[in-house]
Amino acid sequence: MNLTANLDGKTAVITGASSGIGAETAQALGEAGANVCLAARREDRLEEVANKIESVGGTAHVVPTDVTDEEAVQELIDETVEEFGSLDILINNAGVMLLEKVEDANTDNFRTMVEVNLMAVMNATHAALPIMQEQGDGHIVNISSVAGRKTWTGASAYNATKFGVNAFSEALREEVTGNHNIRITLIEPGYVDTELSDHIPDDNIRQYSKQEMAEMDVLTAEDISRSILFAVSQPPHVDINELLIRPTEQKL
Repeated sequence: MNLTANLDGKTAVITGASSGIGAETAQALGEAGANVCLAARREDRLEEVANKIESVGGTAHVVPTDVTDEEAVQELIDETVEEFGSLDILINNAGVMLLEKVEDANTDNFRTMVEVNLMAVMNATHAALPIMQEQGDGHIVNISSVAGRKTWTGASAYNATKFGVNAFSEALREEVTGNHNIRITLIEPGYVDTELSDHIPDDNIRQYSKQEMAEMDVLTAEDISRSILFAVSQPPHVDINELLIRPTEQKL
């Protein structure tokens, strides 16, 4: 049995590709032979990731993109197809986790999380789907969270966006099932060692989150990238719908 992932000839778009899960996934897919289009706001970081992919013989293209800008997202998809001739894999990875209790929250943070975590997923999918339908093939991977299944005090708005991603993904799967060979995969990580928690605006919640992570052997971005690579490397008749991935020591 050959378990080696081979994505030769495939083209993948990855949002939030400048760091963390996005950067690791871009490298994993590039090493597996995919043409990788890297999207995020930090162009310098994207170039670093692209250089790593190209240093091992992969192909990468950088498109600086603000995923909250619907026109920019459409341009990202269009430029990818123009550059590589197809769009086979879309990985909606960009996300922010601005945890605050509702009573204390800055509502601008509500809006930011809805735009980045949910609307960007919906807009990128909307832009990519016609291309995949015309091709007769495609795979959309949406990065959600354990927070899309379980609520926590101080995470209400973040929970809302991730529950939304879960619902959108399943409804989308039902829409495209049996049509055009398009597959939908939902990835739900638990605690992962990335910069996500660094941007929590509430000091107490940020410190609590970091303490929780310090007390367990948390997941790495590479752990999640391996799971994504596994899902997108399956034969066309296999659709990995959902992967919930927690550190072994994480209870909730």
